[in-house]
Amino acid sequence: MPGYQGHVVGGTLTAGGAWLSLALWLPAWGPEPVMGVALMAVAILASLFPDVDTDSKGQRLFYAILVLADLTLMWFGKYRWAAILGFVAMLPAVGHHRGWTHTWWAMLVVPLPIVLLPAWFFGTAAVVLVPFYAAAVLGYLSHLILDRLF
Repeated sequence: MPGYQGHVVGGTLTAGGAWLSLALWLPAWGPEPVMGVALMAVAILASLFPDVDTDSKGQRLFYAILVLADLTLMWFGKYRWAAILGFVAMLPAVGHHRGWTHTWWAMLVVPLPIVLLPAWFFGTAAVVLVPFYAAAVLGYLSHLILDRLF
C-alpha cells in the first residue's frame, strides 16, 4: 500500500490528468492559474484524507488545520460552531483503519462541505464550487484506487 508520498503523487497525477483532459475536451474552460493551483491543492488534500483514521502525516496535517479552525471560531465567539467542528473532527476515531473513511460513499459525502458551507454561510453559488468538490472527489478516489479498494 502506498504511503503519504504515494498518495500525494496519486492525487497530483489524478488532478493533473483531469485538468489536462478538460483542457483538451473543453478548451473554453480553463481555470485561472490561481484557481488551478487551488484545485490541485484540494485534490492532494483529499487524497490524504482517508488515512485520517490512523497515525499518519495526513492525520497530523488535517488535525492541525482543524485546531486552527476551531481556535479561530472560538476567538470570534462562535462556540456552537467550534463544538460542531470538534465533534466532526472526532468522527474518524469512531471507526477503524480502512473503515468508513475508505468507502465509496465517504468519497462522495466527505467533500460535500466544500459546496454546502460556502453556499450556506456566504450565499456563494454552488455551481462556482462544483470544480472544488470534483477535485476533492477525484483526489479521494485516487487514494481508494491506490489502496485497491475501488
